[in-house]
Amino acid sequence: MIRASFLAVVLLTLVAWAAPAVAEATPPRPVATDSRLAGDEQRTRLVIDLTTSTSIKAFTLADPYRVIIDLPEVAFRLPEVAGRQGRGLVSAYRFGVFAPGRSRIVVDVTRPVAIDKAFVLDAVDGQPARIVLDLTPSDRKTFLQSVAAQGPETTGATPPQAKLAEKTDLPVVVIDPGHGGVDPGAAGPNGASEKDIVLAFAKQLKAKIEASGRRKAVLTRDDDTFISLPGRVKVARDNAAALMISIHADTLTDPFGVRGATIYTLSSKASDKEAERLADKENKADLIAGVDLSDEPEEVAGILFDLTRRETTSFTAQFAKMLVRDLKQAAKLNKNPLRSAGFRVLKAPDVPSVLLELGYLSSKEDAKLLMSDAWRDQATDAISSAIDRYFETRIAGSTPGRVN
Repeated sequence: MIRASFLAVVLLTLVAWAAPAVAEATPPRPVATDSRLAGDEQRTRLVIDLTTSTSIKAFTLADPYRVIIDLPEVAFRLPEVAGRQGRGLVSAYRFGVFAPGRSRIVVDVTRPVAIDKAFVLDAVDGQPARIVLDLTPSDRKTFLQSVAAQGPETTGATPPQAKLAEKTDLPVVVIDPGHGGVDPGAAGPNGASEKDIVLAFAKQLKAKIEASGRRKAVLTRDDDTFISLPGRVKVARDNAAALMISIHADTLTDPFGVRGATIYTLSSKASDKEAERLADKENKADLIAGVDLSDEPEEVAGILFDLTRRETTSFTAQFAKMLVRDLKQAAKLNKNPLRSAGFRVLKAPDVPSVLLELGYLSSKEDAKLLMSDAWRDQATDAISSAIDRYFETRIAGSTPGRVN
């Protein structure tokens, strides 16, 4: 009996010793602490300091010319201004989470380039581990050949698996916080970024939608991860969404006092120049994140598709008007609050969808409100109220479909 007890103690001791060993075997996630550019038009070097070494894969994408560095997930703790100023062959660079467990650095270049070197230096003699990228000038023909030689598996164009809500008979509202990960969106004051502002707003709106127990809300992203535009539409369609709201907060180079929330719907022709500019900007989100869109399939065509689209357009217009009405009670609206343009994220043919610009980060007044808890509470209340009225109208009209 004593011997059995002794053996049990020995086994427990060995387990206790082994547990820390297993935990220590998992390498810590690298942290990027600093970055810098050096060189000129003949050779440009990008260096990024890391707390621990990692693996990287560098490749090129065309139209626009970009160099992509893929690596395991990294915590980027770089200075606020990192990547905004270019030098030599590099005009700018950005960084962030590209997919779960995967990070990406996107380097915008001024002309076709060749990747002369791309490697990681281990930490040594008190110096941190470093990512080193050396670029030299090239020509378009050679650049395109290098892109073609990489093959489609390097582009990251495949959208992630759509987030599916638990099976429910409740109508589903998909809330799409714009940008995320390697695509930060617009920059606000004091280091604020669009991707963080709209994610906080979306999470609060989700909670209010679900508070009544009458509807289910699904976020296209619930953390700082990049989701492609087709991936966002896929979340809405795979969840058989009855409504989709894409949330953004834009900025203008020359704002001239322009401010206020705006609701955008889909149309083949933009309602005005500002709507056209914004649609063009938002439709480039995948390019910003270094996704190759050359193999993106064409729109589905056919009579049934057209009939579904017409019905969806009608419901979208109905909700957009309700949203304007309710939101103006709680938030400052743009002088022209209802607009339309060809936004790719609104192109689900069977899901009524709107894009809501909460305001302009280039406006001091709007930026202050967008980062205010009190304003966010009022605005999400108003949007939730508009959603309630929309579904009540649909049900009262005995409209066939998933919302009944």
